[in-house]
Amino acid sequence: MKKTVIAGLMTSASLMATPVMAEKSVVTALPEQVTVWVENYNPFNQTTVLPTVEHFMYEPLLIFNRMDGGKPVFRLASDFSYADDLKSIDVTLRDGVEWSDGEVFDADDVLATFAMVMKTPAIDNQGMAKVLASVEKIDAQNVRFHLNTASNQAMFQIVRVPIVAEHIWSSVDDPVTFTNPNPVGTGALTTVERFTPQEYVQCRNENYWDAASLKVDCLRMPQIANNDQALAAAANGELDWMGSFLPDIENTYVSKDPENHKYWLPGGSLVAFYLNLESKDAGNKEAFNDVNFRRAVSMAFDREAMVEIAGYGYPTINQYPSGLGASFHAWNDEATEDKFGGYTQYNMDAAKAQLADAGFKDIDGDGFIETPGGQPISIDIIVPNGWTDWVNSVQIAVEGMNAAGIKANVATPEAAVWTDKLINADYDVAINAISVGATPYNQFERGLHERNQGKTRFGAARYYNEALSEKLDAFTQTVDAEKQQMIMGEVQQILGEEMPILPVFNNPIWYQYNTKRFTGFFNADNPVASPAVHKTNPARVLHLLSLRPVE
Repeated sequence: MKKTVIAGLMTSASLMATPVMAEKSVVTALPEQVTVWVENYNPFNQTTVLPTVEHFMYEPLLIFNRMDGGKPVFRLASDFSYADDLKSIDVTLRDGVEWSDGEVFDADDVLATFAMVMKTPAIDNQGMAKVLASVEKIDAQNVRFHLNTASNQAMFQIVRVPIVAEHIWSSVDDPVTFTNPNPVGTGALTTVERFTPQEYVQCRNENYWDAASLKVDCLRMPQIANNDQALAAAANGELDWMGSFLPDIENTYVSKDPENHKYWLPGGSLVAFYLNLESKDAGNKEAFNDVNFRRAVSMAFDREAMVEIAGYGYPTINQYPSGLGASFHAWNDEATEDKFGGYTQYNMDAAKAQLADAGFKDIDGDGFIETPGGQPISIDIIVPNGWTDWVNSVQIAVEGMNAAGIKANVATPEAAVWTDKLINADYDVAINAISVGATPYNQFERGLHERNQGKTRFGAARYYNEALSEKLDAFTQTVDAEKQQMIMGEVQQILGEEMPILPVFNNPIWYQYNTKRFTGFFNADNPVASPAVHKTNPARVLHLLSLRPVE
């Protein structure tokens, strides 16, 4: 086997000079675009944590493979089963798993993790305190999750919680601010052999339970700030596994090395504009909480331009008033579309009329409307700096809003700041994305259920609708397909009427790869699981384990 070292973008000399790296196969990956890497290995952190901590350093209990009908792929767990009444879940842990420091992984680690999460709201990113009544140790290899409410969806949330080592985290005073400087994990890659703000290299766990499947030694993450830099690096063949928006990909990327430069763009997350219903600005808050204003903004959005111009045709337009998305059209409620579908069509005259009829008018003569209560409206739409396709989509949105008489501007904070603002409701409007699941439930529950508001960036709208939450909960209480279809139709009716978030398109799963140094990449001919290297994709573990150095 030929050992490979991948040349760096900005620090190749220092990497090449590192003796320990010269004998290892190193995959250069781009899981996230940032201006600087921050050394934070806390898997519960949502802002500055390094993007290869979760899944690669802390392996999940199991992975639900969306590209295989949601079939479970077992990792730290080897089995699970629901009770007949859906009020508890028994999970069997895999035998023979060790932490990277050699300590045995067992049920005590699972219990300690969930106890810590459930008593610490700031790290309870999946709302476990509301989902779980308790977690019980049956024996060293078996745990039972007792649910507050019967749910056929609870396991999907439980497996999103990273399991950490009791013998490490039990002595942590503050798990919120803890940066976990000497991480001990169960995953494939737990050893950070090199770290600088411009690059870090994360290498194999010598105690990894599935070491026989792991054929590469390390992931190397160069610091890349934006899509333009990503394109330059990709075109030069310096990246092996990435997921970025690359304009005109055939010409800018594939043509540079047609034999090795490849891509696959399967359907992915819902992209929508969030209006902060708890905005600190009085005028904005009044406007955002008026459904007529939300409808008018939606009609001022040129979604086709966002897809075709900003997205180079890669995304799929989403004009479902509920945000359902084309991939879930089998769930579509036609009554919702018939009644509210006009609000997701680009119609500037209708947008202006909607505002005027609702009492929004230009009082001071500056060309922009005030609220019916006479308050000024001035909106900054936040979008991560360097995410050029989204920045351009926001610019199109701003142009439409300004044309409708709504004062709006583009603001481009760093990605970590954008995430923090969403979580803390410190924004006016934001473009955001919600990952999809095997059914529409995942995107609606994560983004719009009351229990998830303010927990993560997905629940950033601060939309509280008890009826909607009850419908989503009811969906989890039955395995009857007809009942599920009926309930999901009722969910769509609420969302179509309320429009708490404004859908615009569905992103593709951004994924490019280079076969010059490694093989085994997932693609349309080998669609094993979601191929994205991004930190929101637990199936990237399966992708990592499929990679092989070129002989």
